[in-house]
Amino acid sequence: MAVFRTDLGIDLGTASILVYAKGKGIILNEPSVVAIDQNTNKFLAVGEEARKMLGRTPGNIIALRPMRDGVISNYQITERMLKYFFSKAIGKSIFKPRVIICVPSGITEVEKRAVLEASNHAGARKTFLIEEPIAAAIGAGIDITEPNGNMIIDIGGGTTDVAVISLGGIVISRSLKIAGDECDEAIARYIRKKHNMMIGERSAEDLKMNIGTAFPREKEVFMEVRGRNLLTGLPKTIKISSTEMLEALEEPVSQIVETVYAVLERTPPELAADIGNKGILMTGGGALLYGIDKLITKKTGISVHIADNPIGSVAIGTGKALDWVDLLETDLVDSDSIRINNN
Repeated sequence: MAVFRTDLGIDLGTASILVYAKGKGIILNEPSVVAIDQNTNKFLAVGEEARKMLGRTPGNIIALRPMRDGVISNYQITERMLKYFFSKAIGKSIFKPRVIICVPSGITEVEKRAVLEASNHAGARKTFLIEEPIAAAIGAGIDITEPNGNMIIDIGGGTTDVAVISLGGIVISRSLKIAGDECDEAIARYIRKKHNMMIGERSAEDLKMNIGTAFPREKEVFMEVRGRNLLTGLPKTIKISSTEMLEALEEPVSQIVETVYAVLERTPPELAADIGNKGILMTGGGALLYGIDKLITKKTGISVHIADNPIGSVAIGTGKALDWVDLLETDLVDSDSIRINNN
């Protein structure tokens, strides 16, 4: 049976896609991975099923991520992937959905246009954009319309967004193309260099999630990882410690901390005072890396808080922004982008 229109908020991430339906909350949370048969150009799997195929496909099948560094790297595949998620989210509907998609704060106009067109061609009646730090702050429950400084660090799969927000807008921000994926690559490089063993991106991600650390742990933890010995070419199993993970992740983590420091240096004094009093809020899957909040606190002297739902904060904020959709469709706001302070 057909249903009436459902407006959607989408966190179109490099690593995963979260879909928020108005009135329902987050209804989909799947990896942004697709598996395609190159001979027929057909989608074989999307989301979690396709993720399981990464690094394990025969020659005629490719499993790939159409998003890189927070932006579209393969337009056609992204459009088809969005069409799949729209259909899965709303089922049979006689109305096309209105959609809000979050994008990194450092995205270019060309990259914004690509997201808008991919969404509209995939079946959206109208698409609006919202910047990730704004969505993350809304999703974490911050009242961004107040004349107070709030600092947000959103560490996703492809980008890290650091922003200072006041009166509903971004005062200063930096978007860094170093985040979860770069951490996975750093772990794989470290194991290849130190242990002469090659591991896949899924194994690197498992290490990061289970024993990865950005700050020395009180008690060291270990995990076994399997890969291919580069000297013999045979399968090999080794035990990795959290101390090794600290060393492996030092470079990407230090660059994130430097970006936070750079934004703080350029923050107006009154807003900096607000941030010093209230602390910094962290969102995104990267916020779950052990000790990253402690490291930033140590380097900046400012307390760091992790959102109650760091992975879902951006999607929840994007979903809450759906309340502005009716206003955005009028002539009061003539823009494809949501500007909270204009509403």
